[in-house]
Amino acid sequence: MCGIRDLQKPKNVRWEEETLTNTYGKFIAEPFEPGIAVTVGNTLRRMLLSYIEGAAVTSVKIEGVLHEFSTLPGMKEDVMDLLMNIKQLCLKVHGSSSQHIFLNVEGEKDVTAGDIECSSGVEVVNSDLHIATLDTDGKLQIDMEVNNGYGYVLASENKKDELPVGTIVIDSFFSPVVKVAYSVEVVRVGQVTNYEKLILEVWTNGAIIPQDAVAYAAKTLKDHLSIFINFSEVEEKEVEDSVDKEEERIKALLRMTVEELELSVRSANCLRSSDLNTIGELITKTEHEMLRTRNFGKKSLTEIKEKLTMYNLTLGMKEYLPLMEKLREEQRG
Repeated sequence: MCGIRDLQKPKNVRWEEETLTNTYGKFIAEPFEPGIAVTVGNTLRRMLLSYIEGAAVTSVKIEGVLHEFSTLPGMKEDVMDLLMNIKQLCLKVHGSSSQHIFLNVEGEKDVTAGDIECSSGVEVVNSDLHIATLDTDGKLQIDMEVNNGYGYVLASENKKDELPVGTIVIDSFFSPVVKVAYSVEVVRVGQVTNYEKLILEVWTNGAIIPQDAVAYAAKTLKDHLSIFINFSEVEEKEVEDSVDKEEERIKALLRMTVEELELSVRSANCLRSSDLNTIGELITKTEHEMLRTRNFGKKSLTEIKEKLTMYNLTLGMKEYLPLMEKLREEQRG
C-alpha cells in the first residue's frame, strides 16, 4: 500500500501585531515539512529584495546647471551632493506612466523633500529628507522625472534618446524593500517534532507596507511557477479526489479496533493492558517498543506482524502519526 498522508502546510500567516509598523513587519507561518520553510524563506527574501516595484527619480534638469560637476551660486552643497540627496527620495507613484515633480525655492532656506511640488499621481513619503541649503541669494529650480522600476538601475540604463540639453540622468534605487531576514525553528505537530516554523522580517522605506510587500512577492512567485503545472484544474481536482479517497480508506483502517485482528487471548490482553485499542495506535509503535510491553514476547510480536501484513501494514509506521492526530481532532470536534 502506498503510504499517503497530507503534507503539512501553514493554514495562515500571523503578523506580530505589537511590532508591526508601516516600515517593519515580522510574520510567522507554520507548520512546514522539513526543508520547505528554508526554501520558502530564501525564495521570498530574493523576491522581496529584487522584484517589488517601486518609484524613483531617473533624471533631473536643474536651472543654471549643465552637468553634475557644476556648482550653483547660493547653494551650500555642490551638485553631486544635491543629486545624492535626491536619490534618497522615497516616492509613491499611482499609475505606470512617467511623472514629473518640481522644486522651486529661493532665499535662505533648509530645503527638504516637503518643498517638492507633486502632481496628484505622486506622493513623497520622506518629506523631512534634506535636499539642499540655500543662503539669501540662493535659488533652486529642479524638474525631476519619476518612473517605476525594480531593484537598482544604473544611470546608463535610465538614459533616453533626445533628452533636453542640461538633463542629468542618475542611478535609481527603485526597490521599496530595504532589508529582509528570515529564520527557521523546529516545531511540534501532534507527536511529530521535526516540522518547521518560518519567521520572516521585512523592512521597507514606507512606500509600501510589509504585508503588501510579502503579498506581491508571493503573487509574483506564484505567477512564475504556474507554467510548470501540466494539468488542468479539472485534472487537479481528480487527483485531489483520488488522494482524498485513499486517505479515507487509510483512516478506516486506522480506526479499526485491535479485536478485528482476531488475535490470541494472550496477545489481545497485552494490547489491552497497554491501552492500544485501534490499529492506528498499534502500527505507530515500533517492534522495540512492543517488546518492552509487560508480558509481550516474540511469539505475540510475530502473530501481530502476520495479522497486520493482511492489511499491507506493519509496525513502526510513524508517518501516520499526523493522520492519527487528525483523527483525534475529528473525534474531539
